[in-house]
Amino acid sequence: MSSIKQFQVTFDCAEPERVGRFWCEVLGYEAPPPTGFDTWADFDRSRPPEEQGAFFACGDPSGVGPRLFFQRVPEGKVVKNRVHLDVRVGTGLVGEERLAALEAECARLIPLGAVRVQLLYDGTDSCIVMQDVEGNEFCVD
Repeated sequence: MSSIKQFQVTFDCAEPERVGRFWCEVLGYEAPPPTGFDTWADFDRSRPPEEQGAFFACGDPSGVGPRLFFQRVPEGKVVKNRVHLDVRVGTGLVGEERLAALEAECARLIPLGAVRVQLLYDGTDSCIVMQDVEGNEFCVD
């Protein structure tokens, strides 16, 4: 049995490039166009009209994090995500120092289009639940 070394996280969405570029900003990822194309726009122009803008991908420039893939689907988001990303900015921090790190990251993400939903705090551990530009939940942890 082989051991999986790489995986990607796939997002169903209405606007793949918009959501993908949001996550590039959040995570410091890059979105090189598909092989043989100078830009994503060049790639889209090469495809039939009904397939233009159908997907977008980005990845960790260091090669450590997973690739993110965004695909257009016809249905809208209806219920809470069953899987979500945690943006880990408070690892190893506790108390007020942790809350300050979470709040600073939340403040950075709001101008990118993220929406703050709620702070979850039980006296010792905390995270901030947010939504991306299409309403997909994620946590600043």
